[in-house]
Amino acid sequence: MTSPLSPRLLRAGLVVLDPDSGRTRRVITLQYNPDALTRGFQLKTGGAEGGAKGEALRITGPPVQTLTLEAELDAADQLAERDVTELGLTAQLAALESLAYPSLAAVQDAAALLAAGTLEVVPPPAPLLLLAFGRRRLWPVRITELTITEEAFDPMLNPIRAKIRLGLRVLTVNDVGTAGRAGGLAMAAHQQLEQLAGRARGGRLGDLGIDRLP
Repeated sequence: MTSPLSPRLLRAGLVVLDPDSGRTRRVITLQYNPDALTRGFQLKTGGAEGGAKGEALRITGPPVQTLTLEAELDAADQLAERDVTELGLTAQLAALESLAYPSLAAVQDAAALLAAGTLEVVPPPAPLLLLAFGRRRLWPVRITELTITEEAFDPMLNPIRAKIRLGLRVLTVNDVGTAGRAGGLAMAAHQQLEQLAGRARGGRLGDLGIDRLP
């Protein structure tokens, strides 16, 4: 039995937001937290070959940050839920897969406009995604890669065990600006980063074997 004094286990997951109102459309919680989260950074700096002196010390914008995580799903741990008993993991996988598609209504609207002779149809904005990895790390993201490996099936061929590989790009003010819901989330993520960095314990030059700098 879990002690009431035990810390609550937080789950990682995706929050699907309306791009205009910011209203929460759906929360997709990962059944098991991933064992690893790979983060890559492509820095944006000055100092190109032949550039002006001093430009090498300038940061021209937030880096392009990519995230990669792998998660597992197992219907055996969710058999108390009726939908899981009937569908296995089909519905949960569809919720993730649907994030890679425009809505059916958007496809139908675009087809109707083209049939009516509209020369250019601008696709509507996709839902805004927020990756929640703990209370202090909330990143607005877009999906760049989604791989689903279904490993076991019930008698109706519903998947009952699956692995997910998710590639994401963190959205910054370079992508979405500073206004609107997306811009506010990008600014908040930047603020969270600086607040966390401010709590890091600093070292001393002596720790590096340096008495003083030249």
